[in-house]
Amino acid sequence: MQIFRRLIKFARKPSREKREKIRTLARFYQKKALERWQDWDWRVPRLGNDRTAYLIGVFGTGLTYLERQLVDNIGVRARYIRYGIRLQTRPTSMIYWGHATLRYPFGPRCQPEVTSRIFEAVRARIADVIFVYRHPLDSFLTNWVWWQMFLRENRWVSGITEVYKSTDDFCDDLERNFADFKAFANADPGFSGFSRGPILSIRQFVEETELFLQSPVLPIRFEDFFIDPSKEFGKIARVMSVDLDLSRTQMRPPSTKPYRFLEVREKVPQFRDFIDGLDAETRSRIENLGYNLGG
Repeated sequence: MQIFRRLIKFARKPSREKREKIRTLARFYQKKALERWQDWDWRVPRLGNDRTAYLIGVFGTGLTYLERQLVDNIGVRARYIRYGIRLQTRPTSMIYWGHATLRYPFGPRCQPEVTSRIFEAVRARIADVIFVYRHPLDSFLTNWVWWQMFLRENRWVSGITEVYKSTDDFCDDLERNFADFKAFANADPGFSGFSRGPILSIRQFVEETELFLQSPVLPIRFEDFFIDPSKEFGKIARVMSVDLDLSRTQMRPPSTKPYRFLEVREKVPQFRDFIDGLDAETRSRIENLGYNLGG
């Protein structure tokens, strides 16, 4: 019965949402096919002078959006995009994307010891890391929604816009379930998803972002894609040595909202109190990243 309810729900969606969902499923199965190919074929490809590329974020920073733009715009090398971080000890054409940390273990994601070895490859000039970051409060709101959908419906989503019709709808849900959000943001063992592995508190998340930006990475600020997506994507293409004609790209700005947390702050008093209660070190680190906390 559940599958029929999902089919009915899908049929009622607007045509644009249906097309995007179909595109997402096509990309998913394309990636699965590549993973199976890698399992049996020991030859990891290298085209020309390519270096292994890693597109990394801590979480909730827009990686799914950027992976879609890579698939649509970089030609042949898009065949070698794979979700999940795998260490390569020599240059390849592979593009790995996913979540990673440098200091704190985080669920099943790329662990600090693997990330440190990837940076050894960067210093040896056989790999490149593109680090994508975003306002930490937007990241936490987005990732909390991801966890809610995964735990409630066993469903993966790309962001808040995919789940809620409006920010008001999201704020209503956040208000009702704020205790759960607060447990998540504080990495409280009482959070319902904690049994699946360690999660990061907002303090640890901000610290991890700071550590990545102090490392040999190409820093990419997600919010800049709302201003000029072609310009920002061009930075990634140059690092990957992709010969890209920006006039012919199909770049689209993100479908979500930048700095959504400011609107949520005004509509959800508990969220405003949570921001005001952040410790001084975390507040200072957020400001050092170039962001403010509103208010």
